[in-house]
Amino acid sequence: MKPGRALLGLSDGLIDRLLCVLGVLVFSQGPEFIQQYLQRLGGHLDEARRQLAQFRDVAAQSGLTLDRLIAQTSANADTAVAKLGGVMSASVERVAELESAQAAIQNASIWSKPFVFLRHVDPSIAQATWDIYRPAVPTTAEGIVYALLGMFVFLSLYHGLIRFPITRAARLRRASSPLADAPSASPVSNLKS
Repeated sequence: MKPGRALLGLSDGLIDRLLCVLGVLVFSQGPEFIQQYLQRLGGHLDEARRQLAQFRDVAAQSGLTLDRLIAQTSANADTAVAKLGGVMSASVERVAELESAQAAIQNASIWSKPFVFLRHVDPSIAQATWDIYRPAVPTTAEGIVYALLGMFVFLSLYHGLIRFPITRAARLRRASSPLADAPSASPVSNLKS
């Protein structure tokens, strides 16, 4: 075996190993980020529910339903009071949005969770999660599945997009070189003629 090929084989094995580790590290962070996002989402939901409960208490103390309080407040001639009706209405919508997102992400299957997460992600909560994100290696079944998927994806990309085209081009270059077609003459036969 030529020394160049041996060196390439050694580096190729090293690249494969590095890509496996990189794939595991990158893809296993997906479930971890989603889990940390869900914790922040839960905090936002608890706070929104607390605020909504305060509005419901005010409505009950006034002998009204929350919907009726919102309608009366929004119709008030005083613009400051009317704007408060919009705040209460937005609070009802926010709780519904957060509850829907939390339920959808938590109940998604391992395979659909990233797509469900992207469909329901709140950019401000995601940014806040990212700002304090701490990488971790999840030891759950989901984390292991994503880690293995990461290895497969990274190795497939490397072999399909980099290694295969380079080896193919090298094979074609060797096959089309003039030295490959010419019969090799031994030094002894050259001396006899």
